[in-house]
Amino acid sequence: MIDPLLEVMRRLRDPQTGCEWDTVQTFETIAPYTVEEAYEVADAIKRNDMDGLKDELGDLLLQVVFHSQIATDEGHFSFSDVVEAICEKMIRRHPHIFGEARETPGWEQIKAEERAETGKSSALDGVALALPALLRAQKIQKRAARVGFDWPDKAPVKAKLLEELDEVEQANNDAEVHEEIGDLLFSAVNLSRHYGVDAEQALADATRKFSQRFNKVETSVVGDMKDMTIDQLEEEWQKAKVAG
Repeated sequence: MIDPLLEVMRRLRDPQTGCEWDTVQTFETIAPYTVEEAYEVADAIKRNDMDGLKDELGDLLLQVVFHSQIATDEGHFSFSDVVEAICEKMIRRHPHIFGEARETPGWEQIKAEERAETGKSSALDGVALALPALLRAQKIQKRAARVGFDWPDKAPVKAKLLEELDEVEQANNDAEVHEEIGDLLFSAVNLSRHYGVDAEQALADATRKFSQRFNKVETSVVGDMKDMTIDQLEEEWQKAKVAG
């Protein structure tokens, strides 16, 4: 069933008869759409919208086909190569299913062996630069922890967080504030990890909770919020908080 979609994309990218927009796209210009479509898939799942999920998975699949067609046009690889590579990878990473191993040595161990085979020696190699900042921080910290670079318990992590907060207060200029805020956020992610909390999801939940309460404040306020004092707004916020 993939052949019709491949043909649609081939025609869209045809240099003579294709779409003016599609023919000029590159990996770089399409990449933001790929990320956006992945988030829209996750959003449909979160909303338990199966019709929406079907549509969003199609949009995400189109992105894979689009990138593959660009690669074909430039002589790098084809969609078939993409399929072959992922099949080989999944079989290689599940020797207990497709091979003779009685039990898997572990996903991360297999990935580490793969990195070593490709000449990637650092424990941090392979963590995508384009990941959301909190998620990338979590992955970097987990990689470092696997080779022993980690605090033994939560106490020093909490102390480090407070230390970074003090350093924000002591910053002398915008550049220093920028750097110290980054260190503070990185330490907060580390504390989340030590508590076994997904920092990306925790922030997403906190943002959603804020948005819901803020919307309640908006509907309860008579007039313009900008004309209210912070104490008045705090009072409305507490009411929204109690209401749930």
